[in-house]
Amino acid sequence: MPLSMTLENRIEAFVKLGDFLGQFQPTEIIKNEKVGLNDLFFEPFKLQIKRAQEFNGWFTEENILTAFYSWSNILNANNLHKWTSIYNLNVNNVRIIGVIMAGNIPLVGFHDFLSVLISGHHIAVKQSSSDNYFLPLIAKYLEKVEPGFKGKISFTEDKLTNFDAVIATGSNNTAKYFTYYFGKYPNIIRQNRNSVAIITGNESEKDLQDLGEDIFRYFGLGCRSVAKVFVPENYDFDLLFKAIYPYKEIINYKKYQNNYDYNKAVYLMSQFKLIENGFLMLKEDHSYSSPIASLFYEYYQNIDELKLKLEKENDLIQCIVGNQDIENIVPFGETQKPQLWDYADGVDTLDFLQRI
Repeated sequence: MPLSMTLENRIEAFVKLGDFLGQFQPTEIIKNEKVGLNDLFFEPFKLQIKRAQEFNGWFTEENILTAFYSWSNILNANNLHKWTSIYNLNVNNVRIIGVIMAGNIPLVGFHDFLSVLISGHHIAVKQSSSDNYFLPLIAKYLEKVEPGFKGKISFTEDKLTNFDAVIATGSNNTAKYFTYYFGKYPNIIRQNRNSVAIITGNESEKDLQDLGEDIFRYFGLGCRSVAKVFVPENYDFDLLFKAIYPYKEIINYKKYQNNYDYNKAVYLMSQFKLIENGFLMLKEDHSYSSPIASLFYEYYQNIDELKLKLEKENDLIQCIVGNQDIENIVPFGETQKPQLWDYADGVDTLDFLQRI
């Protein structure tokens, strides 16, 4: 029988997890002797980082450590209290929440994992085979630091069974399957979204260089990665190419280079007009989801008309990057640093969890 926990107990456990993850920084891994449970978990985490890269070539050590360090900065007491303070998370009717996770970037399903556990429910996780390296180890850490989590976390490689509600993330095709299979249960079902940036021509070089982080981090595989830019007519793309030049080494990564070469060949055979700089291809296109090593662009004439367009097509967009006066707009360079209250697809996960 799982031990009971208060919300404060749960918050304290995740704060300790944040302290632990803070040792794994993008520039270097630094063991902090003041962090608890290092004797049990520090080396296993290092080993799992190595294994993840061996099994999934997109999971470079730098990208894994970036994900770890990003979460370590978020998981502090102030953030967790601020996030949970507007909800009633004193759960009397504990539910089992089945969570089907994507695997496009490291720890992409962690927010759902955190949300279910912080709300006091039990979680049954079906991970993607592309990202099944870290959550089981994180679960063991949490169970050790807070025994009340024991019996509340389970993982399965088979179909989910014995659950009361579902949170599922996948492609547009799998979302149709999820809707059919889980439609009779309380659910959140997410599908493909991409992020866009608005460029006016008045950006500083630093703004555009920061945009490079939004484009290239995780090789552009995340839903918060910028896959398309809107630019004014006659925009000088040399400004963008000059600013993102520091990211040029990405082309030396074999998987990225293969995608660059393949997509370039497809574009050229189709006689599409391309603008390229040797590590990124720009293609004029009205759709939002650009292939790896490509960035779509679309011209606009009037910023207010563009705002209306983006508002109408909101269900295709994860976030909007830029300097404009738009609700929830993300500053350049910040797409991969969401806050706890920045919910995927704009669906409030904690509100869903407090109401089921």
